[in-house]
Amino acid sequence: MALAIDLRIVAAVVYGLVLALTLYWLRNRPGRQLLAGLVCFAAVLAWWLTLRPSNDGRWQPDVSRTAWADIHGSEVTIHNLRDCDYRAELDYSCQWLTRSLNLNQIEGVDLFMDYWGSPLIAHTILSFQVRGELPIAFSIETRKQVGQTYSALLGFFRQYTLISVVSDERDVVRVRTNYRHGEDLYLFRTTATPAFAQSLFLNYIGMTNQLHDHPQWYNAITHNCTTEIYTLKSMKGQPWDWRILLNGKADEMAYEKGLIVTGGLPFKELKQRAWINPAAQAANGDSDFSARIRQNRPGF
Repeated sequence: MALAIDLRIVAAVVYGLVLALTLYWLRNRPGRQLLAGLVCFAAVLAWWLTLRPSNDGRWQPDVSRTAWADIHGSEVTIHNLRDCDYRAELDYSCQWLTRSLNLNQIEGVDLFMDYWGSPLIAHTILSFQVRGELPIAFSIETRKQVGQTYSALLGFFRQYTLISVVSDERDVVRVRTNYRHGEDLYLFRTTATPAFAQSLFLNYIGMTNQLHDHPQWYNAITHNCTTEIYTLKSMKGQPWDWRILLNGKADEMAYEKGLIVTGGLPFKELKQRAWINPAAQAANGDSDFSARIRQNRPGF
């Protein structure tokens, strides 16, 4: 990885020098300067378009494995379901579990919205309610290599691949409420019927298997935690809305379209009651974490 980074730096320096020398040489010929600049840009663009995502890499421990599932009739077996135990944000140990369930056990879908900065941008997590068992959460994220941190700017330039993290809520939710700083999570019960929830769950399984077998680039606008949801078969009937891109407003969109349970509350009050950080912190080590963060919230 270090060698690859060094080679990229060398290539960038050489490219910059060649471009600078070419433009200097053609300084008295502005038309040819423009043409040379366009040719150099086209060469870089052609190279960039040849880059292919890969599942090979020195991945950070929490994304070192990709989930996948077997489906036999109504029986679904998920492999590499992540269960990380956190002592601090960057101090954790992960188990990779196998979990089986019957599709008919899925009764509903809950929506988590995670904010860490701008109110216009959020990370979305969908969690499926499984009768008699713990929920199963899906979080579409960037798969980072050792030493990488997330950058919204780099997210436009094929620096990260996508990963479908399939997890227990005590992992994928609790790390954001209890161990990272400056993140606020909100939890809403959706109005999804059991039939729709089961269909959407299968779509998520299909996407998870696809990413396991065929890695895909993350893009901060076109391929992210929210836009990927709207590529799923069960969601393709939903009309386009600008808040799919500025997904920090996705909960407001869902409220207006009747996609979340409101309890008769105006949106502002519903969102205030949906904030789960204090409850999650109080339930930190409790095996009933998922139940406790839902107590006394509209729809639960």
